[in-house]
Amino acid sequence: MKPWIRQYQPETLSGIKGQDKAIAQMKDFALNFKKQKKKAMLLYGPPGCGKTAAVHAIANDLDLEMVEVNASDVRNKDAIDARVGNSLCQMSLFQKGKIILLDEVDGVSGTNDRGGIPEIVKLIEKPAFPVFMTANDPWDKKFSGLRKAAQTLEFQALDSATVTSILREVAGKEGVKLDEDRLKGLARRSGGDLRAAINDLQSLALLGELADIDELSERNRRDTIIEALVRIFKSTNPEVAKGAFDNVDEDLDQVFLWIDENLPKEYRKPGDLARAYECLSKADVFKGRIRRWQHWRFMVYIYDLLSVGIAISKDEKYPGAVQYQQTKRLLKIWQANMKYQRRKAIAEKIAEATHTSAKRALHDTLPYVQQMVRNSPKKAEAIIDELDLDKDDVAWLKK
Repeated sequence: MKPWIRQYQPETLSGIKGQDKAIAQMKDFALNFKKQKKKAMLLYGPPGCGKTAAVHAIANDLDLEMVEVNASDVRNKDAIDARVGNSLCQMSLFQKGKIILLDEVDGVSGTNDRGGIPEIVKLIEKPAFPVFMTANDPWDKKFSGLRKAAQTLEFQALDSATVTSILREVAGKEGVKLDEDRLKGLARRSGGDLRAAINDLQSLALLGELADIDELSERNRRDTIIEALVRIFKSTNPEVAKGAFDNVDEDLDQVFLWIDENLPKEYRKPGDLARAYECLSKADVFKGRIRRWQHWRFMVYIYDLLSVGIAISKDEKYPGAVQYQQTKRLLKIWQANMKYQRRKAIAEKIAEATHTSAKRALHDTLPYVQQMVRNSPKKAEAIIDELDLDKDDVAWLKK
């Protein structure tokens, strides 16, 4: 049986949902490739948001040959040169243009990759054809050269409504009858990862239309944490709450985030909530002591505070069912980091042009550059040219 993520991968740009701004910039880059100052474009964003599919779609729309290489499979200098170098300069076998895709370039890192990233930077300086690269998070220092050599373009995380609409379309084509609530449930649990959502839909179809979403094996880990939260939030008995996390396949940081997200949904009395957060706070203090002094014997106190401590913080069990959800804080942190890294990348360009440190440029020079780009069009043109700023850099400075 063919995977649905392959079967329903969009063949044209019109099939890429939720990325209109990015798609327009990609198409302009490919159509006006010879006029581009930078001959490669680095697409970044969370998994399953459509980066790779968009490159395939643009190749189909423009009738260009597609040459795809997964960069994490050819990690060292020689392998990258052998697989990518010839493709960048040789004409197409079919006497038409080409698009080169280097997928998952953030998989190339570390000492064992022996010059992989520098070789990519070298190859994309003067390619004969448009080069697209994809990454989930390209802001590591190792990729500073890559960011300077390529235009960067962000793909946004897909919202739940967009994922739901695509699932509804796929389900209809496959004859899978799922009510709207279950489709929305699949979309929410995917966290914006469309590939994961479609895989879940196919798994559910194989299990049978009456199967529960919770039967999906890929999500057992989350089911376990929800069971642990029920034992803690729905009981005031220390024996019931103790050991709630013993069989939970979540790291400690994730447990903190789950509790923090769902506590206000369950504990509605201010006194109960204050006492529960006091336990969460004390557990965090012990976690800091472990990190600082490696006193691992404190771990037992952490789990007792997170389970028994929070359970007995309330005067009585609250009636009614609460739908516990995973925190959205990680996505918000990721988005904030992306914005901060854009600011940092611009500061690095200023530092290089002004022969100062990136830190000095960030705090002293960047605010003035930002004001000039916002308020003086003539000066802005000179600054953009001098610092070699791309469209996203300029958009950030104008905000």
